[in-house]
Amino acid sequence: MSLRWAIILSLVIGSLLTPFASSAQPRGKVPRLGVLEPGAPGGGCLTGFRQGLSDLGYVEGKTIAIDYRFTNGDPKRIPVLAAELVRAMPDVIWTHSPQGAQTVRQATGTIPIVVGVAGFLVEQRLAASLARPGGNITGFELGDIDAAGKRLELLKEAVPSVNRVAVLVDPTMRAYDGVPGNLEPQARSVGLSLHRVEAAVPEAFEAAFVAMMHARADALFIVDLPVFARNRERLMALALQHRLPTIAGWRIYAEAGSLIAYGGSVPDLCRRSVSYVDKILKGAKPGELPVELPDKYELFINARTAKVLGLTLPRSILVRADGVIE
Repeated sequence: MSLRWAIILSLVIGSLLTPFASSAQPRGKVPRLGVLEPGAPGGGCLTGFRQGLSDLGYVEGKTIAIDYRFTNGDPKRIPVLAAELVRAMPDVIWTHSPQGAQTVRQATGTIPIVVGVAGFLVEQRLAASLARPGGNITGFELGDIDAAGKRLELLKEAVPSVNRVAVLVDPTMRAYDGVPGNLEPQARSVGLSLHRVEAAVPEAFEAAFVAMMHARADALFIVDLPVFARNRERLMALALQHRLPTIAGWRIYAEAGSLIAYGGSVPDLCRRSVSYVDKILKGAKPGELPVELPDKYELFINARTAKVLGLTLPRSILVRADGVIE
């Protein structure tokens, strides 16, 4: 065969194979996201997360595939569901709450993790620092200690007669061991003394309130932890029964009956956290994305609770509230 015919033959064969070669190229990969939701499908954090996806142009099932796992409020399910997600090998895992963050981090040291909202990521040894978390995890946290001092100020302003405040903590959450000790300076500055009370399970709530009464507490400060959030209605019922005004960090507590709630907006943080999912999918390393704090705080007042407790709240509190529950 002459050189000329060899060249022609190669061109013909190449033109015949080109369509097949083109069709064999992989199409654009749809990113896969694993979601561990420590609550139910309709939770506020998940609502914010979905809004964040929409804001960035993601469409579930089309431009992003999402594998959901819901505990529906059963914390015992978190390790099982976290292991399932890790085995599925998604591009990123998104979760929230201290338990969600801890459990997913224990399940994988390689898959990138974005925490929608939690507290004390450094104290839980999930991040080396807020500026450079390192490893495979980053996210958004509530900045609880910073906001907690403001809560004490608001409590004293709302109920000037309060002097001794019970601080309810879950002793199994080791990152929170410093509460209420870390709050003592802020408490003293507004004329309050603090008394630590522990409860790790709902069955311990009634004994905790007995301890508050023995300590002569005249108000209750609830540290925002999963066991309290899941059982907030029960806590609020006991607080009213013992005529204790309460303050906590999230709007859901005020809706359940807490006199005051002040803290970062959980749905807003979870919405913003999707920007980190997006950055990681585009090549960013989670350990180089700084842990972010709230850029806005919300104040909610439950006027019904104030009425039941016989309290007249000062106008200075009411006019600053983002919402008053009548």
